[in-house]
Amino acid sequence: MSKKQFITLLREKGIELSTKQQQQFERYYQLLVEWNEKMNLTAITEEDDVYLKHFYDSIAASFYYSFEDGKKVIDVGAGAGFPSIPLKIIYPGIHVSIVDSLKKRIGFLEHLASELGLEKVSFYHDRAETFGQNPQHREQYDIATARAVARLSVLSELCLPLVKENGDFIALKGAGASEELKDAQKAINVLGGKVKADHSFLLPIEESERHIIQMAKVKSTPKKYPRKPGTPNKLPL
Repeated sequence: MSKKQFITLLREKGIELSTKQQQQFERYYQLLVEWNEKMNLTAITEEDDVYLKHFYDSIAASFYYSFEDGKKVIDVGAGAGFPSIPLKIIYPGIHVSIVDSLKKRIGFLEHLASELGLEKVSFYHDRAETFGQNPQHREQYDIATARAVARLSVLSELCLPLVKENGDFIALKGAGASEELKDAQKAINVLGGKVKADHSFLLPIEESERHIIQMAKVKSTPKKYPRKPGTPNKLPL
């Protein structure tokens, strides 16, 4: 996906990129490649691939869900900032927080935010399981997002505890998401969530399957969740 195609396809979805936003994506790409030489941020480094598989793919969540000004978003295990930083560029009025377990990645994100001139962003070096038990963050966010971090049963335990009642968890998944959703039903119910939608679409050009899964937080998460670091992965609910 060339930069020109990126601009055109977003326009078709009703998103008109300003010159500043175009420049922010260009700088994002440059920094991603530059830092990737020093540390492992992504296996995808070709410009057209980054615009399609990272930038467009992240923004696609907003084709099905409204990221309103003032909403507090927590992105769990965002790695190099996906999906929350592309969403922040498009919707500068949202508050974005990212929690990631690798200090080096947090360093990259802090530098990126500074270079792109992003405001109302916060970065936390922590395990998602510990973070979800921290009273300063537990059930404090309107929206949690995660992209391809773990299976949905595990991801729900890491993300739903951070969402306020009546908030939402938006999971960005690839092929196989429908099966994951079936397997995760028990976990979602236990954690206070309820599936509202599973939107599927094909990523342009390569036509690979994508899913945007929306879960509403309908009741408070029991205090025992998330469990200790590593447990959700070893013993999914």
